[in-house]
Amino acid sequence: MVAEREEIAHRSGCPINLTVEVLGDKWSFIVVRDMMFGNRRHFRTLLTQSEEGIASNILSDRLRRLTAAGIISKKDDPSHKQKAIYSLTEQGIELLPVFAMIGAWGRKWLPVTEELSIRAQLLEEGGPQLWEKFMNELRYEHLGDENCRPEPGTSVGKQLAEAYKAVVARKGAKK
Repeated sequence: MVAEREEIAHRSGCPINLTVEVLGDKWSFIVVRDMMFGNRRHFRTLLTQSEEGIASNILSDRLRRLTAAGIISKKDDPSHKQKAIYSLTEQGIELLPVFAMIGAWGRKWLPVTEELSIRAQLLEEGGPQLWEKFMNELRYEHLGDENCRPEPGTSVGKQLAEAYKAVVARKGAKK
């Protein structure tokens, strides 16, 4: 199902320009990253658990923009009347290879930290086969696609999270 999108005037029909118009600010990337790799799906979690410290008004604006662009969707949380659950759409899930390549580029050229780059390293090393497996997990988690249910004990998302936790624990033990 394709989400309804706002009609937006574009500078050109160039695919790079159009992508930058949707994702061209750091906060949009950060919100999608946190949903993708941290499974952060509520406003409060996205707000309080961001490494970069996003402001609530910026987060609200980016969630609105990403929803309007069809990258994420929003629905009421059945467990709480005043909460919403944000989910990646298929468009958002298919950004995973882009994030993997940006992470690989950042690891090569920028002063990254080990704990915050371990997931990028694993995605780079795993390549397209791992990306597809992770995208299927995201389809299951965010879209409810039962055909993409991961086999028990093989979750890429858990593998990435455990690698991050292991680096944090090892670095903490060295202090």
